[in-house]
Amino acid sequence: MSVTHNAFPSYRSKIIVDGCSEVSLQSDCENIQMARVPFKIYIDDEEIDSHSMNRSELIDRMHLTKNKVQTACPAPQTFFNELDPEATNFIVTISSKLSSSYNSACLAKKMAEEKGFGQNVYVFDSLSAVSGEDLTVLYIIEMLKRGFMPNDLFHMVRDYITHMSTYFILNSFENLVKNGRIKHSVALVGKLLKINPIMEGVNGEIELKEKCRGHKKALCSLVEIIAQNVKEAELKNIAITHVNAPEKAIKLKDMIKKRIPFKKIMIFESDGISTVYADQGGLVISF
Repeated sequence: MSVTHNAFPSYRSKIIVDGCSEVSLQSDCENIQMARVPFKIYIDDEEIDSHSMNRSELIDRMHLTKNKVQTACPAPQTFFNELDPEATNFIVTISSKLSSSYNSACLAKKMAEEKGFGQNVYVFDSLSAVSGEDLTVLYIIEMLKRGFMPNDLFHMVRDYITHMSTYFILNSFENLVKNGRIKHSVALVGKLLKINPIMEGVNGEIELKEKCRGHKKALCSLVEIIAQNVKEAELKNIAITHVNAPEKAIKLKDMIKKRIPFKKIMIFESDGISTVYADQGGLVISF
């Protein structure tokens, strides 16, 4: 395995994420550039950039409309426009089972091949969303700083993604159902008897993990699920993304901290596309 021992990467790289990532685009290393390619959100025939609208305003617009809130992934050309022919490019997308964003990124790589620099483009299907995508990006940055070369890093990131877990606690499943991200029968569970289902990412798709009555019980059950499934927690980071629910996120962080010795617990605020699907009060957790 090729690796240098520099504190920073020996080659110039660019990390490109789609609009389902909340990770900061500010890098502390001049050899690492970052860019985000947004989704499009459509509410009452108005096109909205997934990172241009205030979160609270977006939620209000979603709840007020009687029409279906639709989204569109970035076009291949949009990804291609962000590629740097002189750098090693890493593209990270939401799960290919939830969006065509990954396919668009792969087509952008083919476009780069036609221009003669496709060998410098690596595309990752995060098999997750939101916090899972963020952790993937942060892992790439960490490995770049450790000096791993692109081909080795590619396989390491693929392995990291394979072993990552993602869970969701959502108050509303309306937009997920309307856009075909989960089955209507699964969503009905959340409307009955004040049940708060814990959802799990399985091979890039969202499935029901456990039914809990009440949000407090759901948080306790989620912490127990994480404790049972995590291995070598002291070596891992965990990310919590919330939709206008900082108190819930902090409470969950404290519960996890008391129970599981993760290396680092991070909290992110949702951006446009994750707000559309997770909706008000939603939490997405990845480790």
